[in-house]
Amino acid sequence: MPDQFPASILPWMLGAAILASVGAILIVAGLIALFGLHPLRFMTRTLLGLLLISLGLLEGTIAVGIQGYRSLAREELAARIAVRPTGPQRFTATLRLPEGREASYALAGDEIYVDARILKWHALANLLGLNTAYELDRVGGRFRAIEQERSAPRTLHALGLEKPLDVFDLRKRYTFLAPFLDAEYGSATFVPVTEPAELELRVSTTGLLLPNRRPRSASTAPWAGSFRPSRCGPCR
Repeated sequence: MPDQFPASILPWMLGAAILASVGAILIVAGLIALFGLHPLRFMTRTLLGLLLISLGLLEGTIAVGIQGYRSLAREELAARIAVRPTGPQRFTATLRLPEGREASYALAGDEIYVDARILKWHALANLLGLNTAYELDRVGGRFRAIEQERSAPRTLHALGLEKPLDVFDLRKRYTFLAPFLDAEYGSATFVPVTEPAELELRVSTTGLLLPNRRPRSASTAPWAGSFRPSRCGPCR
């Protein structure tokens, strides 16, 4: 997990802190009113304070839970991938993400497989500044034959950032997030790996897309070139 909160969620954390602080002040004011024998003021201030603290906790939970997710308003580049076969049904994949993270993975299979989590927020949450967002979840190798897919060792690697809370998981557990999350689903795509190639993984509000393969050559600079994407629909 990052050492500090990303700039994109700092306003949310600040808002949560303000709500919780004001709520705590109101509760203290309510206790003072109770000691001064003003029960009505005690009740109203305490209830309002508890409400503000609850809203602050909710906002803080959402802010922490969306760490690692990228806002998505239109089709955009999710990662550049360089694949290189290293043996029969073995290959390496080097992923470079838009924020600069880069990692290589040794994979087994006939195809490279990538999936993502996509959060689609309700109109109520849109008013608060929350838009459709995604996070790449896993990369792995995929065998074309079902028998091998069942029996051969799987090679899967996590791509998402570690975080104490994940809104994607919270939505599955708690129904109180239903007014905010209009839909939550996963999307996956895969392409064969038969030769060294460079790929662009793209994402839109309908899911992940992978391009037609482009073989790497000595004259091709890493991560360069344009691609014509082919679509793979979301996996519900």
